[in-house]
Amino acid sequence: MDYKKLASTILGEVGGEKNINALGHCATRLRFNLKDNKKPNTDTLKNTPGIMGVVSKGGQYQVIIGSDVGSVYREITHQAPGLDDEGEETGEDDRSAVAKVIDTITGIFTPILPAITAAGMLQAVLSVLVVFNLVSNESQTYQVVQFMADSAFYFLPILLAMSSAQKFKTNAYLAAMIGGILLHPNFIAMVENAEATGGISLFGLPVSPITYSSSVIPIILSVWFMSYVEPIADRVSPKAIKFFSKPLITIAVVGTVAIVAIGPLGHFVSDIISSGIQGLENIAPWLVPTILGAFTPLMVATGTHYGIVPIGINNRMVNGFDTVIYPGMLTSNVGQGAAALAVGFKSKDSTIKQLASSAGLTGLFGITEPALYGVNLRYKTPLIGAMIGGGVGGLYTGIMRVRNFAGGSPGLLTLPGYIGDDTLEFFINASIGAAISIVIAFAVTYMIFKDPQSSEDELAKDSEAVTDPQASELGSAVTEKTTETIVSPMKGEAVDLVEVNDGMFSEEILGKGLAIRPDEGLVKAPVEGTVTAVFDSKHAIGITTDSGMELLIHVGIDTVQLNGEGYEYVVEKGQRVAAGDNLITFDLNFIIDQGFDTITPVVITNSADYQDILNLTNLDVDFGDKIIRAMP
Repeated sequence: MDYKKLASTILGEVGGEKNINALGHCATRLRFNLKDNKKPNTDTLKNTPGIMGVVSKGGQYQVIIGSDVGSVYREITHQAPGLDDEGEETGEDDRSAVAKVIDTITGIFTPILPAITAAGMLQAVLSVLVVFNLVSNESQTYQVVQFMADSAFYFLPILLAMSSAQKFKTNAYLAAMIGGILLHPNFIAMVENAEATGGISLFGLPVSPITYSSSVIPIILSVWFMSYVEPIADRVSPKAIKFFSKPLITIAVVGTVAIVAIGPLGHFVSDIISSGIQGLENIAPWLVPTILGAFTPLMVATGTHYGIVPIGINNRMVNGFDTVIYPGMLTSNVGQGAAALAVGFKSKDSTIKQLASSAGLTGLFGITEPALYGVNLRYKTPLIGAMIGGGVGGLYTGIMRVRNFAGGSPGLLTLPGYIGDDTLEFFINASIGAAISIVIAFAVTYMIFKDPQSSEDELAKDSEAVTDPQASELGSAVTEKTTETIVSPMKGEAVDLVEVNDGMFSEEILGKGLAIRPDEGLVKAPVEGTVTAVFDSKHAIGITTDSGMELLIHVGIDTVQLNGEGYEYVVEKGQRVAAGDNLITFDLNFIIDQGFDTITPVVITNSADYQDILNLTNLDVDFGDKIIRAMP
C-alpha cells in the first residue's frame, strides 16, 4: 500500500488541512473532527483503494483503514504537521450533547486501553501458572507478578487523569497530581483508620473515608472540574508571580473539592452503576450479554459502543470482574468475523473473497471494523448472520455468568482474560460461547449470503435493460413480477442517503432509499397502502403496500427529542391511504430554529426482498414525482 498517496488523497477529500480541527486514530479508523462535515467527498473516499468504509457519527468523521491505520496516520501528520489528537478545536461546536459525551468518552479511554489490556493479560497468565501448579500463589514470584499486573489498575486514576487532561485541554501534570492525591499512602492510611480516629476533615469540611485506587468516575469528574478552575486561576494570578500562583490555586481548589465533594459523588455514581448491573444480573443474567451479542454491530456502526465500554471497566474496578459487557461483546465480535469468513468462503468474486477472508480473521481477533464496514454492512446478509450468532453466544455466556477479568479488544486473542479466581471455569465457558457464535454466524451467513454478481446476472435475465436511474422514469424496463414505484412525499431536493448525518441511514442499515431536503412542512403518501407505524413523537411514519413493501419516512435527524412539538399526524395507524394523501404536517422553521437537521430519509426497510432499487437523486422534486423504483 502506498501510504503517502493514500494519505494525500484522504487529506484532500476531507476538505484539506484547513477543514480539520483535530485528528486521531484507534485500532482501525482515522477519526477527524471537521469544521464543515459537508465538505468531504464521501463517495470518492469509499471507492479509494485502501479505504474499507466511511462513517460520520458521534461528532466525528471516521475513515476505516484497517490494521494499516497507524502508518496512514503518521503519513497524514507528516504531510500536515499541525494535525494530531491534541489539536485545538476552533469554531462553533454544533454537535448534540450525546455526540459530545461519546466523543469525550472515546478520547479518555482509548489511550489507556493498552495499559489495561497488558495488566489484565498479565493477570491471566499468572492465573494459568497457578492453575497448572507451575507457580505457587504464596511464592515471591507470584507476588511480584501480581503487583506488576495490578499496577495499571491500582494507578488507573493517574492514567485517566492524563488522558482526561488531554481531552479537556488542561495541564496533564497537574491532573496527574490530582490522581496522586487520591492515591497517596497517607490518605489511604487515614481512610483505613477513620473509624478509630473519629473521621477525617479538611479545614472543618468532612472527608468521606473512601479509597480511590482503581476508580474511574471520580478522577474524570475532578479533571473536568479542573479544566474550569485552571483558566480562572490564570486570570486572577498577577503576571509577576503567575508561574507558581496559577498551579498553587488550581491544585488547592481542585484537590480540596476532589476529596471533599467530587470524589464521594463519583464513588457513589460508580456504586449505583455497579449495583444496577448486579441487580439486573441477579434477575436476568442472560439479558444484557444477549442484547450486546446481537446489537453491538449497530452500536459500533453509530459509535455508541464507546458509551458502554467504561461500564465494563467500572465493573472490573468495583467487583474485580465484568459479567455483562465484555462477554456480550466477545460473542458479537467473533460472530462478525465468522460472518465475514463465510462470505469469503462462498463468494466467487476474487476481490470480495480476499477482502472478506482477511477482514474475517481480524474480526475473530477482536478488530471488527474491517469486517463490519468492508463486508457485513455492505452486503447486509452477513450482518444478519453475525447478529444471530452473537446473540445466541451472548445468551450462553450470560446464563453461565462468564466473568471477564482483563478487558482488551474482545476476541479470541483476549480469551485468557477470562481466566481468574484461580480457575479455568470462566475461560472454558467463554470459549464455548465464542464457538457457538462462530458456528451459528458462519452457518447462517453461508446459507443466506448471495454473491452480488449472481444477483446482477439473475436480474439481467429477467429484464433486458435497466436504464439510468437519473432518467425521469427511473427506467422503463421492469421484471416479470410487480415493480413498486415510489413517488415523492415532499417538495425539495432529493439526495443520496450518504448525506444523512446518521449511520443508521447513511450506511443503509435500516434499508435502501434516498433522502429529501424539504422546502415546506408537509408529508404526503408516496404509495398506496396501510399506515402500519406511528410514533408518539410524530416525526416518522411507516406504510406497508399491498404487495408487502415496508416504507419508512423519517422527518429530520434526532427530532425524536422534540417529543412531537412542531409535528401533527393527519392519519392514524391502520388507515388506508392513496398516493398523494396528506400524512404529516410539521413546522419547518421551528425545527430548524431548534437546531435539528430537517433532511428526511425515505427508506424501504425490507430492501433485502428486492433485487434492485433505483433512485432519482441530486434533483429538485415535487409531490408526486417518481423517485424510487424497487424491482423484486
